[in-house]
Formats: sequence, structure tokens, C-alpha cells
Amino acid sequence: MLSTMLATLAIGAWATDVVGIYAVFGAFVLGAAVPCGVLARGLQKSIEPLTTALLLPLFFAYSGLNTQLGLLNSTWLWVLTGLVFLAACAGKGVACWAAARLSGVSNADALGIATLMDARGMMELILLNIGLRRGLVTPTLYTILALMAMATTLMAYPLFGLIRRHQTSPSGAAELVTSAFEPTRES
Repeated sequence: MLSTMLATLAIGAWATDVVGIYAVFGAFVLGAAVPCGVLARGLQKSIEPLTTALLLPLFFAYSGLNTQLGLLNSTWLWVLTGLVFLAACAGKGVACWAAARLSGVSNADALGIATLMDARGMMELILLNIGLRRGLVTPTLYTILALMAMATTLMAYPLFGLIRRHQTSPSGAAELVTSAFEPTRES
């Protein structure tokens, strides 16, 4: 099962690369197409240790090597970095909070959801690395956006914990978030 799925993953990545789309998208589509259930759990159990212990730290190290803090050599660039960070937090945070409130979620739960959704993490770094490699993003802009992605990702869990700690009654935000990742039917 594992070797078949890894071969299929390689073929999917190769196929998207051949048509001019970055290879990671072929792998992403295959991952999205794998049905929930026994197959997905088995693959996760087999691949997750290698991914989290080796590949993920290597990717973050690679992204960090592309981040050149020395390029942010003026007050204006640091102010711009702060403005990008604030715009990113406000844009995604407010939109997620408003969507949760419109769905009937309490204000405290909506704040928790907005905080968790504000994390950008790996997908943003993948897109930034693609943009930098293709010349679509300058090294300075890459550094600003990478700092924003890392800061919003790192702040999400502590802020969520702070919001949860200040609630007077237990809430369903954590259950709401975790239930989104549970399969609805067993295979």
C-alpha cells in the first residue's frame, strides 16, 4: 500500500511538473483525493514520523535560509513589515470572526476560530518559495512575507490558549475545530 501510494504521488508530482505547474500541487491533489478511513490512517501512520522528524525541519531550514533579514535595512522596511503583519492578521482574522458570528457561533468561540485560522504556516511558505524561485517575488518581499507567515503561525496557539483561559464557561470552539478533521464515515 505504501509503495503504491508513494509511486502514485511521484507520478502526480511529475505530471503537474510536466504541464508547467509546480510539482507540489500534484502531490496536494493526490492527498486531497485519498478517501478518509483505513487507507488514510495507514498512510499517515507510515509517513508521519519521517515527515515530522526529517522533511518538515528541512523545509523550514530551507525557507529560513532564503530569508535574509539583512535586506530589511531601513526603518521604512520594518514599518512595512509591521503593516503587512497587521493587514494579514486583520484581514483573515476579521473575516473568519465575522463568518463564525454569522454562522451563529458565540463571540468567544468566533475569536478562537479566527485566531486558529489566522495561522498561515507551510502553504504560504511553499508559495513564497515558488515565487522566489520563479522571480515573481523579490528577496526583500520574500523576507517580509516569510516573517509574517512565521509570526502569525507561531502566535496562533498561544493566543488561542489565552482566549480559552479567559472564558468563564466551557465552550465548543475546540470541539468545533477538531470535529472538522474527523472523518464522517468509516471505511
